[in-house]
Amino acid sequence: MFPVPTHFFLTSGVGVHRERLTAFELALRDADIEQQNLVTVSSILPPGCIELERAAGVATLRPGEITFCVLARSDADEPGRRINASIGLARPTDAAMYGYISEHHGHGMTEIESGDYAEDLAATMLATTLGIEFDPDAAWNQRKKIYQTTNLIIGSTSRTAAAEGASGGRWTCAIAAAVFRFSAPGK
Repeated sequence: MFPVPTHFFLTSGVGVHRERLTAFELALRDADIEQQNLVTVSSILPPGCIELERAAGVATLRPGEITFCVLARSDADEPGRRINASIGLARPTDAAMYGYISEHHGHGMTEIESGDYAEDLAATMLATTLGIEFDPDAAWNQRKKIYQTTNLIIGSTSRTAAAEGASGGRWTCAIAAAVFRFSAPGK
């Protein structure tokens, strides 16, 4: 059985190359997680899991380590095609309760649209778990105000990578990730 993560950090990156796999590798490098053996997991933020700044989280990584993350990835080889990859995060006020992480990846959205969408997904999943009543057809900013006024959700955020497809038959890859850690930096 694996231990429960105690820390996490958010990261994102973009890579461009004539080979799809190498564009992905370059996006991982841009996100500072290229030396990890990434294992993607689903969307639960463990209770009490502490967010680290990206640099502090990256400093805890060891090359070749099995590293759990929630990963969003989008790529394209069409010049000018908009791609986006976002991680959304919603944390409850009660530190003993779990939160949600969402991943969103696709085409056509701007960086802000994709980030808002991912944040909305995570906050809505948490709100339904907490029993917060809301109109699911209301705009995100209206639901966000409701979530904030209940004092049950401490906050939500997102991390996004967005790009336009490169020219010349090259692949463009965008990634965003919530990377889990099992101990505090320096331990």
